[in-house]
Amino acid sequence: MLLLTNIRDNKDRVLSGLKKRNFREAADLVEAVLEQDKARRTIQVQRDDASAELNTLSARVGGLMKEGKKSEAEQLRAQIGGKKDAIKTLEDELKAKESKVQELLYKIPNVPADKVPAGTGADDNMNVHQHGTIPVLDEGSLPHWDLIRKYDIIDFDLGTKISGAGFPVYKGQGAKLQRALINFFLDEADRQGYREVQPPIVVNEASGYGTGQLPDKEGQMYFVNADGLYLIPTAEVPITNLYRDVIMEERDLPVRNVGCTPCFRREAGSWGAHVRGLNRLHQFDKVEIVQICKAEESYNTLEVMCTYVQGLLEKLELPYRRLLLCGGDMGFNSAMTYDFEVFSAAQERWLEVSSVSNFETFQANRLKLRYKNKDGKMELLHTLNGSALALPRIVAAILENNQTPNGINIPGVLRPYTRFDRIDLHS
Repeated sequence: MLLLTNIRDNKDRVLSGLKKRNFREAADLVEAVLEQDKARRTIQVQRDDASAELNTLSARVGGLMKEGKKSEAEQLRAQIGGKKDAIKTLEDELKAKESKVQELLYKIPNVPADKVPAGTGADDNMNVHQHGTIPVLDEGSLPHWDLIRKYDIIDFDLGTKISGAGFPVYKGQGAKLQRALINFFLDEADRQGYREVQPPIVVNEASGYGTGQLPDKEGQMYFVNADGLYLIPTAEVPITNLYRDVIMEERDLPVRNVGCTPCFRREAGSWGAHVRGLNRLHQFDKVEIVQICKAEESYNTLEVMCTYVQGLLEKLELPYRRLLLCGGDMGFNSAMTYDFEVFSAAQERWLEVSSVSNFETFQANRLKLRYKNKDGKMELLHTLNGSALALPRIVAAILENNQTPNGINIPGVLRPYTRFDRIDLHS
């Protein structure tokens, strides 16, 4: 959530930044926020003046009683009663205005960082780094949705039977490959100083608002109506909310956490190869890294996190590219996002496997996540998160890029985890 003071003091910069997103409602929402805030401040002044007058009247009553002027004191008490009623009315109006301002602020996305390019969609993203050689497959090579049937390692029909479309069942070497990737990613994060946490996979409404999934993505999340809980779309939500309403000690910064959870997304997609097989699911596993740091450190932290993700992809021997997202392709909460895509040789296309984002103070403002600086002043912290990594498309690329006439070779870094070198027809 944008800081109200930032909108008030830097209106033109806010509108210019939101223009990068092609956010058409920006001007109307910003004006509405400022109008409601002006009305709120007027009411607050009236409430404060009335409270000061009430205190003065109360003090005079005490003085009159001491002087034995009981009749005059009683007359003042009647005035005090009316003043209290007026103050109560003003306080109710003030709360209503504060709620309205909050409601409007929730609808405004984050302002992109200066480095973020303007643009309307994926075609305007900037390729800032590319690594690895695009593999050339033998004639007759298969896309992963055919490979998983051939080797009987992932079963979509069984998943549909017990749950519905978009909920695969991993079997045999497919299940072991999943577990191997999870353990590999968690071990790598541990070596980089991330503390592993295992959070709940359902969150309450306050947590959804805390990290910005609500109200922006309410229709995209699974909702447990009887309990008022949401299935998480990413571990970012519960892990970041560990620090909701927390005042951090400077000595405890930066915070580095990692967690592996299932993730649930209602928007699994429609017909077409781009959403076929593992390309888009309703449920999948993902290892997520989350950092919390001081404002002056956050963009260096973003680069460090990106370098870490690049290292994972290089160890998996997957060709990848790193994209700086344009304003029109960024998530609602982000000030800057880099996407990582791996090349899927059988599909002959790039598949997104990670997003690494800096939210600046956008989430921290909602979370009331602060620290006390050396001067004793409270400051909002910056939050960042990244996929490290999401499994489905990583699995798809590994299967497709490493297929041979004799089976599917396992990347060397995973073999100590899988305890097999190849997926074959005889396992």
